[in-house]
Amino acid sequence: MPNYRKTKVACYMGFITQAIAANFAPLLFLKFHNDYQIALGKVALISTCFFLTQLLVDLFCAKFVDKIGYRICIVTSEVCSAAGLVGLAFLPEVFPEPLVGIILSVIVYAVGSGLIEVLCSPIVEACPFDNKEATMSLLHSFYCWGAVGTIVISTLFFAVFGMDSWKWLAVLWALVPAINIYNFATCPIEHLVDEGKGMGIKELFRKPLFWLSICLMICSGASELAMAQWASAYAEAALGLSKTVGDLAGPCMFAVTMGISRIIFGKYGDKMDLMKFMIGSGILCVICYLLASVSLNPISGLIGCIICGFSVGIMWPGTISISSERFPAGGTAMFALLAMAGDLGGSIGPGIVGRVTQSAGDNIRAGMGVGLLFPVILLIVLFIFTRQKIINESFFTIHYIEVISQKTAQRVMDSITKYIESKLLLKVNRKKSKIGRPIEIKYLGSTFYNQFKAKKYKAKAHEKSVQKVVRKWNDQRQTGSARR
Repeated sequence: MPNYRKTKVACYMGFITQAIAANFAPLLFLKFHNDYQIALGKVALISTCFFLTQLLVDLFCAKFVDKIGYRICIVTSEVCSAAGLVGLAFLPEVFPEPLVGIILSVIVYAVGSGLIEVLCSPIVEACPFDNKEATMSLLHSFYCWGAVGTIVISTLFFAVFGMDSWKWLAVLWALVPAINIYNFATCPIEHLVDEGKGMGIKELFRKPLFWLSICLMICSGASELAMAQWASAYAEAALGLSKTVGDLAGPCMFAVTMGISRIIFGKYGDKMDLMKFMIGSGILCVICYLLASVSLNPISGLIGCIICGFSVGIMWPGTISISSERFPAGGTAMFALLAMAGDLGGSIGPGIVGRVTQSAGDNIRAGMGVGLLFPVILLIVLFIFTRQKIINESFFTIHYIEVISQKTAQRVMDSITKYIESKLLLKVNRKKSKIGRPIEIKYLGSTFYNQFKAKKYKAKAHEKSVQKVVRKWNDQRQTGSARR
């Protein structure tokens, strides 16, 4: 029996690596600004390049991962992450322009981070765990806890050894992906096979409602990262807090509250009204950005930063759930496009905050004030969603057998057919027996849709069947009118 626990641990460490890549450099924004004389507007390019690189990896990953294989790609992700973090320590001194060395290092470990984002979830999904829902929920929370660990450990390191020792810490953080190279190289890795087609990119983009989903995801990413990436600099520059206190009370607590929010969503998401929770989170996010932009009281400003983590925690997974509900046949293309939209928001949000901060004479409160636009737009899009008609698609229950591949389905079908015909002495009508993806099946007037949050399929009336019933009803009404 393969040791899939090792696979789980490797994926957990993968998300910790991603958290290191996303959260370590922002702790050094003011250090880069002061030591290398880099303007804050140019410092913002670090976050922009990081998330734009992840966006490009999301865009092209699906085309080559299946050809190359999961293992090679996921090992490459850890190699790039380790190399980028080591490069961050040395390349700024190598290039005449330090920003070039920093950006180059960021791009390298952003490639690793993007591959982790794409690959870890399907790797865990393919493993035969008993409680897969809990495993997946815990997996995604490791990013938040990895962010907390990155901030706390980095802050304590700076307090003990001084900010000038940041290069040594970058090398030490590189040990996490370096160790995980071995984990991914030796752990069992299964593949999700026969995934099916689902909706194509062109088909999705022809849906006006999907453009709203894209807009919602962009605003979710921007609302989250505009605050997360600048929380350390905000606490230090705007609130006048020390580096140690600012990092612990700002970005660290931001990550903690965001992790708590995602755990709550993972555990109780099926029992809550997601749309209302999202709207409430959006309103709370607006209030948090207002506190960060106008409050002169350090305590109030910190509260805004901290609670903002809780408010944005639900936005990214919530947007995915809303989109899955509206587009049950969206498939891989939908999730890829949503991931790219989130990364796009993560790239433009911190960049806009940085540019406005620089234009306002390094007044970071002004930058946070402009960041307020993202949760406001998010709320507008959510209100549009609430006006859409929601059709109850579950009228009755159909029993089915769910397997992971076409070959497995055929073996199950042959086994059941053999049992029915040899043991029960009944005749199986093979023409009416169906193997296929649930969302592609039309059986007894029904089809299925995927409840991604609950990790199960539910039956709904097929569109053609509904149209047939409507036509009959209209014909009967017209016949009745003619008789009267």
